[in-house]
Amino acid sequence: MTRAWTRWQDWVAVVLGLYTLLSPIWVNTATRVTWTLIVLGAVLVLTGLWSLAAPGAVASEYVHMVVGALLFISPWVIRFTGPNFIGAHWTAWIVGVLAVIVGAAALPEATATHRAGLAGQH
Repeated sequence: MTRAWTRWQDWVAVVLGLYTLLSPIWVNTATRVTWTLIVLGAVLVLTGLWSLAAPGAVASEYVHMVVGALLFISPWVIRFTGPNFIGAHWTAWIVGVLAVIVGAAALPEATATHRAGLAGQH
């Protein structure tokens, strides 16, 4: 059973979220691009903290993966794939893929912790 604040995958999710949240400082963006990166980065930070505080919260790992998928497709959906926004779309693609990977990597451990917690309640 995993203790709170110890799972490395969730710390990585927090760092990825912070990087995304702050990336408009160093990448060229427009208003819609900036807000996309800020909002999705903030959601990733918050779900990472949720996972760290409650290591048996399996739903938080799925949220990491969904946010990662949203980040990955955001350049096409929000339409920031042009050469002016190359840093922003690479940030979205790389962080998106990594968020899906760390969410999937933490899922078995979160599930085991969740099941162990449920077994202890009976």
